[in-house]
Amino acid sequence: MKIRRYGLALAAVATASLAITGCAKKPDSKSGSSPGASGGGVAAKAKSGKLVIGVKYDQPSLGLKGPNGPEGFDVDVAKYIAKKLGVTDEKNIEFKEAVSANRESFLDNGTVDMVIATYSITAARLPKVTYGGPYIITHQDIMVRANDSSIKDLASLKGKNICAVKGSNSWKNITDGTNKLNVKVAAKTVDALGYKDCITKLKGGTLDAVSTDATILAGFASQDRALKVVNAPFTDEKYGIGLKKGDLAGCKAVNDAVTAMYGDGTAKQLWTKWFAKAGLPFDAAVPPAQGCA
Repeated sequence: MKIRRYGLALAAVATASLAITGCAKKPDSKSGSSPGASGGGVAAKAKSGKLVIGVKYDQPSLGLKGPNGPEGFDVDVAKYIAKKLGVTDEKNIEFKEAVSANRESFLDNGTVDMVIATYSITAARLPKVTYGGPYIITHQDIMVRANDSSIKDLASLKGKNICAVKGSNSWKNITDGTNKLNVKVAAKTVDALGYKDCITKLKGGTLDAVSTDATILAGFASQDRALKVVNAPFTDEKYGIGLKKGDLAGCKAVNDAVTAMYGDGTAKQLWTKWFAKAGLPFDAAVPPAQGCA
């Protein structure tokens, strides 16, 4: 599951988004101006010393709620970026649970100031969200029960029951063929509320496999020997920092923070802290920025 850079692809998506939507110039439909242009975005909010950030609460090693609040790689990245933006006291960061289905609405209605929650940058999301980053690039893989040898790769999922989390694109990458192999696999989907629900269904036999980002799967596998990751990646997932659409000033500030995180070694330290045991490799180069739009 080697992490790579795909600068040309990212640039192409960003250019296409600008050409089609013209979001850098359009006014915000609610306020009359974009958050970035009016100075009301995440960077301005951070100057008050407080931020509300959406993270996952059910993903080990990424965002998992514990007795002292959520913890994981994404949570630590959120704390670092918030500090770079001006929130120097972690006590002034309010975390809210951002499930896959509510991330766009939370940003749009102001429930959160930004989302750092395994939020893959996709063409479908670009018209709705301004993305900082990406801050890491991972890949979609497959998790099965440890005693199951029938599923070895993407093609093996034909006719199998796979998890379909509302708001996630992972299952569509399988059934719709939006993967690097350009292969549509006729798997059967089973709805779930989140990936913790997927794991429960997998262990109970309702599902044959759970497929999503390797980082998410590695977190669950590290906690349960009854599960294993197949290690057959078939997509590239670029995790971005979600901001309210049009917050260009905030996007630039966030990108500067991501660059600093790699430059001072924090990105590697956090990756090692949360994923070294899972054997996921780290790419020390800063992932090419999506482009603020």
